[in-house]
Amino acid sequence: NVNPIGPRSVYDEAKRFAEALVFAHHRAMRADVAVARIFNTYGPRMRADDGRMVPTFCRQALCNEPITVAGSGHQTRSLCHVDDTVAALLALAVSDITGPVNIGNPTELTVLRVAEMIRDSAGSTSPIHYIPAVQDDPQRRCPDIGSARQQLGWEPKVRAGDGLAQTVDWFRTHAEPPRVTV
Repeated sequence: NVNPIGPRSVYDEAKRFAEALVFAHHRAMRADVAVARIFNTYGPRMRADDGRMVPTFCRQALCNEPITVAGSGHQTRSLCHVDDTVAALLALAVSDITGPVNIGNPTELTVLRVAEMIRDSAGSTSPIHYIPAVQDDPQRRCPDIGSARQQLGWEPKVRAGDGLAQTVDWFRTHAEPPRVTV
């Protein structure tokens, strides 16, 4: 699913290289290492301008701007609340497992559904505006967390609806208000 020459290739290859480097260090130096593959973490304290889907949708919904969905909106993502991600990382850190271990939420949501959930949590009337899909945007992103369940006794606990509502509330009270230029 990775295009080695596509627009995301540097990001994808850098992650692969980092894992290879960590395991080489582990073998050469017998260093304690653990590799976590983190999938779509979200939650309070995200930067509104970081370009990811959740903060972008939150900002747009809270400003009653059109919510921009790339592509059809039918591509799926699996959102993992930051509290769940941290719990998994802590469990991995104190384990003897080197990994890699997928850390994420196996419950898939369409991008359109995420936009609607955020809009509803914000009490917004923002319309959904479709923009062209990003080249090589995965149609499906869903982790297999079997290893995390079996080896760490971990699985995510925060439901997407609850976590997204909490995130919207955080943006409502903490995000920098939009600047009006005249």
